Amino acid sequence: MNTKIFFISIFLFSAIFLNAKIKVASVLGDNMVLQRNTEVKLWGTADPNQKLTIITSWNKAKISTVASESGQWLVKAKTTDAGGPFIISIVSGKEKVQLQNILLGEVWLCSGQSNMEMPMLGFNDQPINSSNEVLAEANNCQLRLFTVKRLSIKTPQDTCVGNWEMATAQTVGKFSAVGYHFASRLQKALKVPVGVINSSWGGSRIEAWINAENMQKFPESLKSTTQEKTAPNHRASYLYNGMIHPIKNYSIKGAIWYQGESNRAEYQYYAGLMKTMVEEWKSDFELKELPFYFVQIAPYWYNNSKDILSGKFYDEQYKASLNIPRAGMVATVDFGEELCIHPAEKKAVGQRLSYWALSETYGVNGIAYKNPVYKAVVVKDSSLVVSFDNLVNGLTSFGKEITNFEIAGEDQKFYSATAKIKSKQVILTATEVKKPIAARYCYINYPVGKGFLYNTAGLPILPFRTDKW
Repeated sequence: MNTKIFFISIFLFSAIFLNAKIKVASVLGDNMVLQRNTEVKLWGTADPNQKLTIITSWNKAKISTVASESGQWLVKAKTTDAGGPFIISIVSGKEKVQLQNILLGEVWLCSGQSNMEMPMLGFNDQPINSSNEVLAEANNCQLRLFTVKRLSIKTPQDTCVGNWEMATAQTVGKFSAVGYHFASRLQKALKVPVGVINSSWGGSRIEAWINAENMQKFPESLKSTTQEKTAPNHRASYLYNGMIHPIKNYSIKGAIWYQGESNRAEYQYYAGLMKTMVEEWKSDFELKELPFYFVQIAPYWYNNSKDILSGKFYDEQYKASLNIPRAGMVATVDFGEELCIHPAEKKAVGQRLSYWALSETYGVNGIAYKNPVYKAVVVKDSSLVVSFDNLVNGLTSFGKEITNFEIAGEDQKFYSATAKIKSKQVILTATEVKKPIAARYCYINYPVGKGFLYNTAGLPILPFRTDKW
């Protein structure tokens, strides 16, 4: 063989070998939490037809696979009970990639718009309550955080940008406040590692989180979210493509959701859209059942505090909570801020979500987690007697005057009502209404008073109306 050709061949072979890099999926990495007691997917890329061995240290299992013609590889690995830290090794000949400091525990997805995205350190001129107090106690190696970088794109992506990080004051400060408080409460209650993936974008519409195939079921919503000037976080399917599709192979236990402000004007489609999204995520994450706990949007003036558009949207959210299997909704009627759409109270929201998860998903008994809901109304002389479900030991306003009830007579005009608690019911009267037939509670964009009604566990009554006008 010609000496020159020989050395060129050696050089080319060496270059090819040096460039033959095993890569793992972008959502996999050091410090991650994998879902315990299940079968998780591990995947990535390598050279076409490259033979790989994946070794999981928690059970010393060795899994062999061969990359496809396009260089893709994927294996399924069984996980054991909670614990760690562990190592995953991917080996091919002399090439070796290791993922370190891995824990087995519980994994949750949190998604939505700005009230989910809002970090512990708040937005510009918009704070989070007690953020410094929380951050001072945030160091917890059993809690891991992953934030998917924003990406709005036309076609489904296989990769995303983000890193798994341990909970410290620095990492928690930039992470979703609701997501952190939810995960922190779970970790402390369950005493196992918890990982939470934050994939959210402020101002986004729900249509953006649903794939293109499913959006065909909603022609009106599709039309309004595919216009030439549609914002990137409103465009149908674009956030699904860039921020859900890349992580869909990652095994999760459930999801929490805080979104809806951007869909208020077309409230009539929301319950159907949400149910479709949840069904889609069940398929994507290969879950027969998907625990899905979401937040009722908080009161805000929306240019007219007395308008009832938010009330109509609340109805649609409540309908979704009843129509979606394994779903639950928490109320935030007592946390709104009239002139700020991002309420500072995020700790209680995350905790209320955790009550649902602990009770329904993990079977912890004794926690009151369901908000009181309207049950029935009875006319008694010149008053209305309203009863509720999920009261625990009854009703309370915590010593404040009860506000934001309204009643109406046959003229269908609503007037502010006086409300009194009696025998786990509320008695409503108004001097302007001699023969009342209907009642409403907090059924407007922003309730003026702060005398909200709760059950004795401190969970607020959901806004409601008894009329159908």
